[in-house]
Amino acid sequence: MTLRRLDADEVASRAEEAGLQVIEWGADVHVRPGDDWAAERAFEAMARHDLTCDSYGSYFRATPMEAGKFGEIAATAVRLGASRIRVWAGKAGSEDVDSYEREQVVTGLREAADVANEHGLEVALEFHGGTLTDTAESTVRLLDEVGRDNLGTYWQPPQDLPDEQALAGLELVLDRVRAVHVFSWWPSNERHPLTARTELWTRAFGLLAKAGRPLDALLEFVPDNDPDLIPGEADSLRKLIEAGA
Repeated sequence: MTLRRLDADEVASRAEEAGLQVIEWGADVHVRPGDDWAAERAFEAMARHDLTCDSYGSYFRATPMEAGKFGEIAATAVRLGASRIRVWAGKAGSEDVDSYEREQVVTGLREAADVANEHGLEVALEFHGGTLTDTAESTVRLLDEVGRDNLGTYWQPPQDLPDEQALAGLELVLDRVRAVHVFSWWPSNERHPLTARTELWTRAFGLLAKAGRPLDALLEFVPDNDPDLIPGEADSLRKLIEAGA
């Protein structure tokens, strides 16, 4: 999110300078689905700066209008060398949909997971308000309903949720987590350095270490979207991971 306004090579250069290893390219700005030229540019930028693509951040929401469109997204993810595609679970919160609307999203996610599997890819849900992953409980239910082994979820601290409740939610989805979006917001979406929520992230990384498998920790936001803050935030991220190990 912080680097949206920069071109692909500068994004990769900034990531390398900060000592980061993986990158998630967004489908809204840098590499749109089906844009082979942009995908090639991003892939070449990663090669120049010793990075790999862990995920393709799509804005697929598993709605009926998107039926049959996931193949292009999966093909672009393959061009980027990604192992995973991030998707969204509908357009409304879990308390705001009826059973029919929920089943439509389930059907869309099944299709996406099956198409991704054909391309050797995983899929992971954005853990976010205003979707069917607005709570850990709803996320677990949704993953069970979809019933695909290559579908998991991201995790991030929900807005305004106290640490204890946020961490309880992480424990609930821990076995299904594929990556975490790391940032410090409080209250609401007021951005702070990572160190402003040191206790939360140290404990979160402690829980994630118990998963016993490699997981991606992705810096998503920094204060004021200032790219110059990324090296310091990356250093804080590494220290938080070490503290939680």
